[in-house]
Amino acid sequence: MAFSGWEWVIILVVVAGLVLWGPKKIPELARSIGDARSEFEKASKGEIQRAIANDETPGDDTLIETARKLGINTLGKTKAEISKEIVDKYALKE
Repeated sequence: MAFSGWEWVIILVVVAGLVLWGPKKIPELARSIGDARSEFEKASKGEIQRAIANDETPGDDTLIETARKLGINTLGKTKAEISKEIVDKYALKE
């Protein structure tokens, strides 16, 4: 049974971890990495769901920027509501 290059790297990393931190710290390190990963995934899902709830797409920056220049509050409003307020505000200026 011959080991390839990557298998030796993995074995060396495990042995180095045991030597540096001891066998009791390895599970704690793995648990910390798992917790960090789950928090990252949870935050990513939250951002995606917030964008879906607000009907946002990546091109909405121009719409929001225009609304803010006109003094329109965009917090918690959908894209359609912001667009309607921009049109209404522009109609008042004419």
